[in-house]
Amino acid sequence: MSIDLEKMPKLGFGLMRLPEKDGQIEHDKVCQMVDAYMAAGLNYFDTAYVYHEGLSEVEAREAVVKRYPRDSFYLATKLPAWCLKTEADRDRIFDEQRERAGVDYFDFYLLHSLEDGAYEERYEKLDCYNWAMEKKKLGQIRHFGFSFHGSPELLERTLDKHPEVEFVQIQLNYADWENPVVHSGKLYEILSKRNIPIIVMEPVKGGTLASMKPELEDMYKAVRPDASVASWAIRFVASLPGVMTILSGMSTQEQMEDNISTITNFEPLSEEEKAVVEKVKTIMLDTPLIGCTSCRYCTPGCPVGISIPDVFSAINTARLYPGDDRPKMFYVSLCKRTVRASKCVECGQCEGVCPQHLPIISLLKDAVERFEKK
Repeated sequence: MSIDLEKMPKLGFGLMRLPEKDGQIEHDKVCQMVDAYMAAGLNYFDTAYVYHEGLSEVEAREAVVKRYPRDSFYLATKLPAWCLKTEADRDRIFDEQRERAGVDYFDFYLLHSLEDGAYEERYEKLDCYNWAMEKKKLGQIRHFGFSFHGSPELLERTLDKHPEVEFVQIQLNYADWENPVVHSGKLYEILSKRNIPIIVMEPVKGGTLASMKPELEDMYKAVRPDASVASWAIRFVASLPGVMTILSGMSTQEQMEDNISTITNFEPLSEEEKAVVEKVKTIMLDTPLIGCTSCRYCTPGCPVGISIPDVFSAINTARLYPGDDRPKMFYVSLCKRTVRASKCVECGQCEGVCPQHLPIISLLKDAVERFEKK
């Protein structure tokens, strides 16, 4: 069953950064966001086994599956390599996912975070591709693909080996187009040449492209005074041919409304606007920032409980605004709720699961130098 790109919603609701209060998902707010999203004629929900420490799939059941007819929406989830030890784990996790989400089948099912090394080897060793095809024959998976954080060479090799793959999810945004670690542009070109539908993750790079230096925001406002900075990032990706769905991990009703407005009143970037984006990108990349997208894959396994993405947010803010005391104030407040960066035991588990391949241990030492030493 091929995917009709014309019928797929251009904006997908990523259930990775749902609103929380006191560590709990705010169900009422999620329902409000889901209702606004569905009312706009949009219906692609993306979750995963590990999002919100396993509660994202449950929230998908409560906020979507129980409240809307099953044939009125698409639901996507993922099989995580790092939770697989034996072939039996594939069915164990899959059955648990269906129970969590309250569904008999998933419209889109992905191998989670395919990348060079252990994850690639584990998916192959445990025969996950053929396993997924069996699930598809049983009607428990409608479409099969993978999310990708690896090299262009791995992408080519995998697609050559597995023609059964129907779509690929990649990190794609204008800031990462030439990024030598993320390879957004090269991955897009490979998939485009093969006519493989693309699902986009991190279109605003974990919020980095939604809020930036005032002088950069002013460059956008000069062209479109009423448009948000985030809308430029969404429009950049949505203007690219072959993009099936753009996932946005929305945390507030305001973000939802802004993204809906951008997509439902969509205008491709003009040549003048493309030039503005390129200029903003050039200036922005002159300030070296930590490429953390706040996926939070690193936090559940941290043995001491450091909130790594929030620490990096403080560092990036300090880099963008030298002399501003607010990043340190934020860090001090954060440490009252979690754990200081100086408590890092350098076990390396965080670096092993980071999709951005960040040198987290050394970056935490940067936080100690910046915020903990007088």
